[in-house]
Amino acid sequence: MLQNRPGTTAEQLGARLGVTGRAARRYVGILREAGIPVESTRGPHGGYRLGRGTRLPPVVFTEAEALGLVMAALDGPRGAADGLVSEALGKVIRVLPERVGRQAAELREHAAAAPDRSASRPAPAIVGALVAAVAARCRVRVGYRGGSGDAWEAEVDPWAVVVRHGHWYLLCHSHRADAIRTYRVDRVLAVERTGQGFEPPADLDPVAVLERNLGTGWQFGTRVVFDAPLAEVAPWIRPPMGRLEPHGDGCVLVGSTGNPAMYAQEWLPTIPFGFRVEGGPQLRAAVAELAARLTAAVAGRPSPDEASG
Repeated sequence: MLQNRPGTTAEQLGARLGVTGRAARRYVGILREAGIPVESTRGPHGGYRLGRGTRLPPVVFTEAEALGLVMAALDGPRGAADGLVSEALGKVIRVLPERVGRQAAELREHAAAAPDRSASRPAPAIVGALVAAVAARCRVRVGYRGGSGDAWEAEVDPWAVVVRHGHWYLLCHSHRADAIRTYRVDRVLAVERTGQGFEPPADLDPVAVLERNLGTGWQFGTRVVFDAPLAEVAPWIRPPMGRLEPHGDGCVLVGSTGNPAMYAQEWLPTIPFGFRVEGGPQLRAAVAELAARLTAAVAGRPSPDEASG
């Protein structure tokens, strides 16, 4: 309004916005706080106008919002150096008011980010197609390549797209397996709508359901028995590791994994209780290999007590 009709008064702004003149003056104050130079003159021909040469950006950020945007980009899976993110962020910064944009540009230039190499970034087109299908509640046919390299197609009801620890997941009901499945979006090769609709479960909590199902449906079964009580072990078990159940005087962790080596090397060693790996054979082999490596690492070396003696 100020750009198209210089000299507009607070009362005129209020009338067009459907608010009081006092509220309109408060809005002008918000624009000024965001770095937009709004000038005002008194008198019969006075009113508000934009400063000479002002270019309004398509979206206006406060200083804190602009800095938060750059911080979020730097903290992303691949940092602000990623091509698409870097290009988009540069465009946003260039159209910001000088005072706001200067600090955002300085932060972007002088802050460095070490990328998370374990994170994944799916193709934006695939993400967009899946999110659109979620919103439309439309069944899709997805082409998928598993972690082992095998590719297949499946018809799924896409319930939600969930981002977890740097990975993007599709939470869905797979008609191929007739079960809930969680697919890595970066492994989805293609998305095609079938034209059939679906209704997601009532009161669906996508994050909670995803957490419960990350430990099921994988290629290699797992079964780990703990002698400690379930209440003591439970805080150390992450949902993708499987389902923890009572077992005699202790408890048992039953699940599955597509990566036995990671399960053995990264997950089990963090649990401060004795355990026995009863299944499956792939996990037992991975644990045995890890144990042999660690044993070999200290073989023939004196213990700390012997060395100090």
